[in-house]
Amino acid sequence: MSDSSRDAVLARIRQGLAAGPALLPPRPDFAAPVHPPLSNSDVVVAFAERFQQVGGEFHYCETLADFAAQLAAFRERQQVGAPYVWEPDLQAVLRAAGIAFRAEETDFVASADLSLTSCEALVARTGSVLVSAATGSGRRLSIYPDQHLILARPSQVVAEIGDALRLLQASYGAAMPSMVSLTSGPSRTADIEKTLVLGAHGPRRIALFLLEEEEITVYN
Repeated sequence: MSDSSRDAVLARIRQGLAAGPALLPPRPDFAAPVHPPLSNSDVVVAFAERFQQVGGEFHYCETLADFAAQLAAFRERQQVGAPYVWEPDLQAVLRAAGIAFRAEETDFVASADLSLTSCEALVARTGSVLVSAATGSGRRLSIYPDQHLILARPSQVVAEIGDALRLLQASYGAAMPSMVSLTSGPSRTADIEKTLVLGAHGPRRIALFLLEEEEITVYN
């Protein structure tokens, strides 16, 4: 190293030492919220926005007749048959709405193109649907069919994942379900050659029908 280069390096070192130690970073506020505010103060609207952002199809249904019409339009677009529905409460709602469904398990593996289930909660932060094995749908109806439909109520929408888990604990106490799953949009992967593939590990399409409270509870 030449004398001029060494002098330049030493000059920068002296300049840095003269400036004193670097300032410490500000102390974090551990009491502040981890996440920013939701996209909308109405958690139902925030959920609908986020659910669609992650690839879900959202339908708001004011009445049973509205639900029946929107479900029929969905089936027409997707060219699918009647959904498999195994939960007695959901079956009662569908009967009241005049909606055909498949309650048996005959040929389920070969014909499971569409299912309809309930859910435990809806998370506005992530647009996720919390499902469990404790319902009559068990594990299969939310995972195996090609397309998964959910019927839910506005009161099931919560802001955060922690809120959803607390709802689950309040419902089941010590007898928690054997399987709990947070579903955020359709199943997808890009592991192979970075090509996005839908339906890799579960349904390739997920749609949610949010039906007003009184239109469901009257049949439960």
